[in-house]
Amino acid sequence: MKIDILYIEGCPNHKPASERVRAVLRDAGISADVNEIEIADEAAAKKFGFPGSPTIRVDGVDVDPAMRGAQTGRVACRYYSDKLPPAEMIRAALYEAEGRRE
Repeated sequence: MKIDILYIEGCPNHKPASERVRAVLRDAGISADVNEIEIADEAAAKKFGFPGSPTIRVDGVDVDPAMRGAQTGRVACRYYSDKLPPAEMIRAALYEAEGRRE
């Protein structure tokens, strides 16, 4: 399993989101390669179909089902209800990638 955490420099939610991903992985007992990818400019944002910082993808799929397929490609912040993707959303995406249910 591969997890990408896409972010822009200076994003205050990048490190907390990264920590949350790692905590969920630990709690779920899942091993994964976690890559942090800085989106430095509009060209990179377009290349990655970046909807905002932070974005978390499991095996290339956004953890937020509502954002799957979104290809905004712009350097911007991304907003979640509590500033970070909820742990439950991350866990569900991990389980989905493994082909199991919570």
